[in-house]
Amino acid sequence: MTPEQQQSHLRPVPDSGGSAAPALESSAHEGTPGLTPPIHRGHSHGFTTDVIVELGYATQEQVRNAIEAARVAGRTPESVLVGDGTISCDQLSRATAERYGLDHVDLATYQVDFGAAALFPVTVARRYKAVPVGYVNKETLLVATADPANVLAADDIQIATGLDCQIAVAAEDDVDSLLSRLGTLQNAAADAIIEEDDEQAPGDDPDLIGVSEMQVNAEDAPVVKLVYSLLAQAVGEGASDIHLEPEEDELRVRFRIDGVLKEAAHVPRRMIGAVISRLKIMSELDIAEKRVPQDGRVGVSVEGRRIDLRVTTLPTQRGEGATIRILDEGNSQRTLDDLGMDGSARARFEDSFRRAYGAVLVTGPTGSGKSTTLYAALAELNQIEKKIITIEDPVEYRIGGINQLNVNRKAGLDFATGLRSILRADPDIVMVGEIRDAETARIAIEAALTGHMMLSTLHTNDAPGAIARLNEMGIEAFLTASAVDCVVAQRLARKLCPQCKRRTVIPTEALAEAGVSAAAPIEAYEPVGCARCGQTGYRGRVGVYSVMSLSERLKELTVGHAPEPEIATVAREEGMLTLREDGVVKVRGGQTSLEEVLRVTA
Repeated sequence: MTPEQQQSHLRPVPDSGGSAAPALESSAHEGTPGLTPPIHRGHSHGFTTDVIVELGYATQEQVRNAIEAARVAGRTPESVLVGDGTISCDQLSRATAERYGLDHVDLATYQVDFGAAALFPVTVARRYKAVPVGYVNKETLLVATADPANVLAADDIQIATGLDCQIAVAAEDDVDSLLSRLGTLQNAAADAIIEEDDEQAPGDDPDLIGVSEMQVNAEDAPVVKLVYSLLAQAVGEGASDIHLEPEEDELRVRFRIDGVLKEAAHVPRRMIGAVISRLKIMSELDIAEKRVPQDGRVGVSVEGRRIDLRVTTLPTQRGEGATIRILDEGNSQRTLDDLGMDGSARARFEDSFRRAYGAVLVTGPTGSGKSTTLYAALAELNQIEKKIITIEDPVEYRIGGINQLNVNRKAGLDFATGLRSILRADPDIVMVGEIRDAETARIAIEAALTGHMMLSTLHTNDAPGAIARLNEMGIEAFLTASAVDCVVAQRLARKLCPQCKRRTVIPTEALAEAGVSAAAPIEAYEPVGCARCGQTGYRGRVGVYSVMSLSERLKELTVGHAPEPEIATVAREEGMLTLREDGVVKVRGGQTSLEEVLRVTA
């Protein structure tokens, strides 16, 4: 979120006349070194209790009683009013903002820039009850504080970060909650780098290089805390990727969560080189090489969970950026129930991969969950009586009881070479990460015809398209018809947040526009947005599937080189649901929304 967009979340407190305070503006006075005093917009009140009465949060009598009670108890009247429930912490912070002529920021709805927050030590921020939450511009931090009278807080933040500070008042509870979360993030990343054994364990990826353990504490450079906090935040939010993209004046950090990118932080331009260098050091890349892309890998531990990071650096016109893919082993073991495959699609898929031999193909674009579906099938097949071997590029998740090979082209091990060797090792079930070329396709099809269950993925838009794709790779139609038992096309749709989803009715007109025929409106749910789902209305993802079993009729059409639309028509007549039709089933079940289904099946 840009600084301009962030400003729209700042809530000016109305003055006693009912007019809104001006929008957020820089508080720096030209020619004045250091941090300037707070800006006073309109008028400023002598006591916060006076403002509480003027804003209608409490009566004059309640305030007088609080003042008397405060004298006896040795407390402030404001704390008494909050303590007895007369006013809330949020109301107190709004009154405080009005008293000092400052803006009020609601941290419950404001999208905090964790890159800015990580620039200042949490331990010191707790003492001041003040924390940076974003950027007003490239030279000015927005600092949320529960105590705007403490000018030392802004002074110290400015000295530590080298940036100007603009103060906004926030509720004390919200500030404490944010600081607690930041502390958890930094502690989670404190022992982030896993120290690998000197001797590589059998089956380990040779590209996973040991990295010395690094510690993070308050004395470390801000860039170290920034990188580790971003990693821990991304893992905590369930992100699959982190994108660090250099812009003209800053480094934009985005997380891919549930398949959709969202902005997470903005890093000042002067820190871009240090951030990228830190990532290179972690993944043992050449920090001096900035002209060509580099690929690295590092294992980290976040809150006791092993996380593998695949780091790719990219030299762009605006500077060197990076993409980090997060592979969380805790998310690898998904069942078909977890993925949302059910009904006739589930029955067809299970019937196919439980056979003694044949080929089962899963198709879809990159990031559609193909490998996860195959892992779920392998989990069902993983028994002591079966020998399972996989070859992947790379091995994303390690599964006990399964022999997993990693493609290593530098050593001459590609899919085709590895697959030939695998077939000489007497496997029962073989998984090939992806059929990319004609040679791999031919070996896989021949293996399926010679007594092996072959699982693999293809890049096609739908299930019938897999037949045409194999034909394009030079596989004879009669071999495809004999070997392939089932093709699964899939997408991943975001699931509605169970905490805030709202019941709605989708009219037949809207369904018709979406290409779905319905005799009557359908009851469903729509996204709303809350704190638990990051105001998106969605949390987690569910699979949308189209499963085509090759019946005798479809095999005849394949051998006869029938066009793809004809194969699709016959498959639907035999009960295959299209991706959109399966999505609508999940809309009816309240799992996702029609808009989301249309997005992923467009």
